[in-house]
Amino acid sequence: MSKLPTPIPQDGSDQKEYPVASASLPQRAQRSNGKPNNVNVPLYMQTNGNRVLVRRPKRKDDGALNGLARWFVANQIGLSFNLIALLFLAHGMPRAREHTSKFFTLSYYNPNTGKYFLGSDDSYLILFFIVLLTGLRAGIMEYVLAPFARARGVNKKKDIVRFSEQGWLLVYYSFFWPLGVYIYRTSTYYLSLHDLWKEWPNREMDGLIKAYTLAQLSFYLQLLIVINIEERRKDHWQMFSHHIVTSTLIYAAYREGHTRVGNLILVLMDVVDIFLPFAKCLKYLGYKTICDVMFAVFMVTWFIARHIFFPMAIYSVWAHTLIYMNGCFYGRDLDGPHPPPANDTWLYIARPLWDTDAPVCFNHNFRNGFFGMLFFLQILTIMWFYLIIRVAIKVIRGDGAEDTRSDDEADELEDKDEYVYEEAQPLEEEVGADEIDLKNWERRAARGKRSTPTATGVSLPGHSDRKELLGRIGCEKQVD
Repeated sequence: MSKLPTPIPQDGSDQKEYPVASASLPQRAQRSNGKPNNVNVPLYMQTNGNRVLVRRPKRKDDGALNGLARWFVANQIGLSFNLIALLFLAHGMPRAREHTSKFFTLSYYNPNTGKYFLGSDDSYLILFFIVLLTGLRAGIMEYVLAPFARARGVNKKKDIVRFSEQGWLLVYYSFFWPLGVYIYRTSTYYLSLHDLWKEWPNREMDGLIKAYTLAQLSFYLQLLIVINIEERRKDHWQMFSHHIVTSTLIYAAYREGHTRVGNLILVLMDVVDIFLPFAKCLKYLGYKTICDVMFAVFMVTWFIARHIFFPMAIYSVWAHTLIYMNGCFYGRDLDGPHPPPANDTWLYIARPLWDTDAPVCFNHNFRNGFFGMLFFLQILTIMWFYLIIRVAIKVIRGDGAEDTRSDDEADELEDKDEYVYEEAQPLEEEVGADEIDLKNWERRAARGKRSTPTATGVSLPGHSDRKELLGRIGCEKQVD
């Protein structure tokens, strides 16, 4: 058996990863969307030592955390449902049932009132919801939404991922927004800003409002995990700030006995998050006209919910809270009102966030902090609405609705990728002696010497024949 060298890249990666360049004319790399990649160099070069070099993107430094994040993203379905399966198996053991039941059921039920109190055991149910939402999100995206997108003609991997992400948001909000509306519609504070603050602190609540609040909190905590382990978008820090503020507000409202206003704010925020994902899904499916119509509905809904009704709720925090709430209440029986603790800092207001037995207080300091966080959330929505108006202008001009807030940061950096040249080392392959045709090789080489290349660009000495060159640099297909 004899051996013939077949050059491949030094790192041993698949040859088909590299496009084949002409022997004499340098190629310019093009992005899939038609924009130049700012790379004005040939795909292949040759050194003075007649070594073929292959151009490839320079590898970015990749730390252990990035590798762990990629591993988690790739295995989140298995991790989530295996953890839930192990939990159910443990729940089958009578001795463990006392502890495992906290993951599946609402804690602190009061049989005398038929309502639920709050406490540290609520964290078990929150953790279960986070794991469940992680598995549901990944499973629905991969096995339901992505196949549906492919069946509807979406072929690009990036568009399939985007469609699946927006489809998951549509599924989630299409369930929880009607649920929130039902709770609000059947409540005693329906369409009354003053009733939002009456009967405070109502730290005991119905099972439905408790499950709804804890599930919403779990969802936003899970979003905080998602945006930090998946590819970052242009609006990463805006979304990160939004999820931090929203999670803090939900948690504080739950622990401090403000579930009424928490329910109202979630209803106002969630309605918008139905129409935007729906419009984006229509865009990826190619329904441009319907997408533009749905985008217009989204804009109107956004303005009414977040810039009319939501500011009304913020105003109510400033104007109405101190009318009905002032002082401190102690214990589960809410004995009070009492004056704030003497010789204590403002931290007594925040202590109920981690200490269930701490006094629940409301005064000017709490009102100002509550108002400030809601006002910051309003500033974020104004910034986003400005970007939405820009998209609307594009629609009016006939360019179509396309939300650019959530593109990958990698899309912007694509044009700035650094490239390096690596030597293409030969890979020895064993072939039979009958497959070697030395006379044919000599005849082709002789023809190549008699011909003189006239084109400019990369010229490899001794290899003027194009077929021979493509074979040497690792063409994936046989050139006849």
